[in-house]
Amino acid sequence: MPDLASAFVYYVVFLLSTTLHEAGHAWAAKLGGDLTAYHGGQVSLDPRPHIRREPFGMVVLPILTVLVSGWPMGFASAPFDPMWALRHPKRAGWMALAGPAANLVLVLIATIGLRAGMAAGVFSAPASIGFDHLVATDADAWAGVAFFLSVVFSLNLLLASFNLIPLPPLDGSSAIPVLLNERAADRYQHFLLTNGQMFAMVGMLAAWRLFDFIFNPIFVTAINLLHWGRHYG
Repeated sequence: MPDLASAFVYYVVFLLSTTLHEAGHAWAAKLGGDLTAYHGGQVSLDPRPHIRREPFGMVVLPILTVLVSGWPMGFASAPFDPMWALRHPKRAGWMALAGPAANLVLVLIATIGLRAGMAAGVFSAPASIGFDHLVATDADAWAGVAFFLSVVFSLNLLLASFNLIPLPPLDGSSAIPVLLNERAADRYQHFLLTNGQMFAMVGMLAAWRLFDFIFNPIFVTAINLLHWGRHYG
């Protein structure tokens, strides 16, 4: 059974991160002319409209998994108009990228907090790195802050990296039209909307198998950038 305080922090960070991710999708869709998620109340940092859409994926499943394993697993979604995506595949691609970009903003905010703590002398580079142990501190009063910022950094780096894998149904697959010319983007978007669900399960299984190989070098690189001048991994 994981420590309840740590499990609580993991779930809170998951909820914050998932809410911002979906709000990023909804906001980008609104900017691109699709008001579907906006009318659903999802252009918001309030988690409630996102929870109402996916109560199992945002509350039940992550709470169960974090209590059993210490690690929250869940899912969420922002609605969009498929006809809008067909008419504007590149805008739909930018909408897809906005979710992982929101997670990377949280990574940046956590980085600023961790670096500020090191500059102030309350945090220091640890002897070894863990997913939720990115800095060391001798002050008990700062231990909780160090843990929280470490989880924000690592969990959001993981969410962004995983979602950017270019396999359906992940955001990386939906973002591909951004890289294509107009004709190819139109054809790809039509293929994705008509056949994407057929490949979703295979895509998720492949992404899970690939992710350890993908995420480890990303995580090590990010940690070495955080602790510039040191070498971990």
